[in-house]
Amino acid sequence: MKRNIFSARAALTAAGMAAVLVLSACGGDENGNGNGDAEGDDLSITFIPKNLGNPYFDTSNTGGEDAVNEFGGEFSEVGPQEDTPDGQVQYINTAAQQGEDAIVISGSDPSAPCDALNEAREVGAAVVTFDSDTGPDCRDVFVNQADAQGIAQAQVDMVAEQIDGEGQIAILSASANATNQNQWIELMEEELDANHPDIELVEIAYGDDDDQRSFDQTAALLQTHSDLDAIVSPTTVGIAAAARYISDSDYAGEVLVTGLGTPNQMREYVEDGTVEAFALWNPEDLGYLAGWAAHAVATGEISGEEGDTFEAGRLGEYTVGEDGEILLGDPFVFDSENIDDFDF
Repeated sequence: MKRNIFSARAALTAAGMAAVLVLSACGGDENGNGNGDAEGDDLSITFIPKNLGNPYFDTSNTGGEDAVNEFGGEFSEVGPQEDTPDGQVQYINTAAQQGEDAIVISGSDPSAPCDALNEAREVGAAVVTFDSDTGPDCRDVFVNQADAQGIAQAQVDMVAEQIDGEGQIAILSASANATNQNQWIELMEEELDANHPDIELVEIAYGDDDDQRSFDQTAALLQTHSDLDAIVSPTTVGIAAAARYISDSDYAGEVLVTGLGTPNQMREYVEDGTVEAFALWNPEDLGYLAGWAAHAVATGEISGEEGDTFEAGRLGEYTVGEDGEILLGDPFVFDSENIDDFDF
């Protein structure tokens, strides 16, 4: 695969608190930044996606499991069925009580999981965020799929080209609290205002990374905005739902869909012309890199300081950037000419 493809806090039970006290005697440095002395073949790593059953996280967690298997650790995946701000907290608490060496989490909210994550760090767990960050003060490193500006720019460039630089567009996002989505949208708005005066962003809708809600939100956008030319969805669930609705409606051939998706879910919509092009990174590589980052923090190879370097298996060496950010690579644009070269 190509490298350039791119929380209310739950209360701990008395038993849980006892477990925490036991664990705190066993690991963690004075900053709560992971064990620092664990061996690769002893590591237990828990991945917590925003929600289970999401094809994007299914793929990224496959990569995470591959990484953990390579360094001989123990992989597990837990998480909520729905993407809600506080839905991940109970799973973080459980991972801490069980003495996990590292938690790898895609934050559903920038602040809601922070108390739980910091409690986990205090008892020796390394915390790696990936895909969607929390506040920097409640994790060790953040594995980002690509530079936020690059992701925003790619989406604006695609929709501008597809509607010839003018018309009405809408954005179909995930949840209103999603850190990554909101950052990308803000940058997209700035780019539209600065360089695309003839493109009007008429509405930002939220499908909560739920297929049916995203499908229904697509219908609502089309009913509300009769002159809509395109929907941009910076979420793999949203783009697929929007394309499915439009491809089987009177809007087929009239309203384009673009944004962020995976080749396997979008192939049929590229083939029928509903989608001309879309972008992403390789989510399996993202999970894989997050797994190796967790290994590096938990074993003390890195502390999360800018300039730290570590080896990430088949992906090679990576360097920690400002605010503990690790970049996977640049976005990659998929279209009819290259989509069949990929299978994920």
